[in-house]
Amino acid sequence: MNERLKEVREHYPLIEILEINHDKDHIHLMIMIPPKMSVGEAVRIIKSNTSRELKKKFPFLKKVYWGTDGVWSDGYFVSTVGINEKVIKNYIEQQGQEDSGQAQLVLSL
Repeated sequence: MNERLKEVREHYPLIEILEINHDKDHIHLMIMIPPKMSVGEAVRIIKSNTSRELKKKFPFLKKVYWGTDGVWSDGYFVSTVGINEKVIKNYIEQQGQEDSGQAQLVLSL
């Protein structure tokens, strides 16, 4: 997956992926985009391109996600980076390692 994310820059040079890490069921990215590009547009580009590649690599996903283009959820979380860039970078690097002590929220639908 990391290789595919890095390839996004080849096709979309305005999106620079600075940090990548993941946990069991989600990924964390630190990206830099120009002011003229919306965050939503960058997320759409990343999700659609990685979904396509995941379906190529794991053909069973085509059946699991039949009738939809993506494998990612519709939502995402965004925070802008300013003075806290080092803190955010550290968080991404440590993702999936030791529990950071955050409360876990479990929703049953």
